[in-house]
Amino acid sequence: MASFLWFILIGLAAGYLASRIVKGSGSGLLLNLVIGIIGSVVGGWVFSLFGLFAIGTLGSFITSVAGAVILLWIVALLGHKKEKK
Repeated sequence: MASFLWFILIGLAAGYLASRIVKGSGSGLLLNLVIGIIGSVVGGWVFSLFGLFAIGTLGSFITSVAGAVILLWIVALLGHKKEKK
């Protein structure tokens, strides 16, 4: 149970930080959590392509933030394409 709670807290913090990096403000508690959790999956996948793997809490946090930033950039690019049509 404690590891699940820690996973949620890392996802929340990573989503918030990624939102601040990309958008300049947070996205709200629930959306930050979703961004962070999906970002951890994206970050883990992208890092594994380069042979890098997260070790420890700090490594997990960095991976989650990087993946969340990538996720938000992709969403922003897709959003701009929809507006142009």
